[in-house]
Amino acid sequence: MFTGLIADVGSVAAVERHDDGAMLQIESALASELQRGASVAVNGVCLTASEVGEQGFRAHAMNETLRRSSLGQLHPGARVNLELPLRAGDRLGGHVVQGHVDGTGAVSGVRQEGFSRVLAIDLQPALARYLVEKGSVAVDGVSLTVSALGEDAFEVSLIPETLERTNLGRAQEGQLVNIEVDVLAKHLERLVGADPRLQASA
Repeated sequence: MFTGLIADVGSVAAVERHDDGAMLQIESALASELQRGASVAVNGVCLTASEVGEQGFRAHAMNETLRRSSLGQLHPGARVNLELPLRAGDRLGGHVVQGHVDGTGAVSGVRQEGFSRVLAIDLQPALARYLVEKGSVAVDGVSLTVSALGEDAFEVSLIPETLERTNLGRAQEGQLVNIEVDVLAKHLERLVGADPRLQASA
């Protein structure tokens, strides 16, 4: 489990693509805190470190992950948000993030608003129903608050700290970003849909 608070922005050193998926090689100081087999969130996607060195780590991304996320578009030199799993006893500073990306969104607008930068993101209708204004959403693994909500789009406001410490500070129009909606909303929908008594009361 993660919280959406980014620990480091790593750099993609290499991407090896093959029929079964891809191998990502990522350079980051976080490698010193990783062991082989450990989990690490890369742009919000939970991956397993298959090799760990002094300067970075390697991780497999299977085809399902490449289809559902933006990891398939990574290239050498790309900057990626990295987070290590939450440890028992740590503060939950963001929100509950599983690292199970639900899909991608496209940045449709970027504007300055005071000291913050606002990103408008177009979203698949199948995911938009899980968002609520002032609710939580993970964008490229960053825990954010939905500041405005449309039918198939939403906005998030990025404070200077987020702009400096994550790759969202470089987000541009047309860029694909990974989206993970609130897991509680998905479970609630499933429970209501499975129980006729809850459907009647809803």
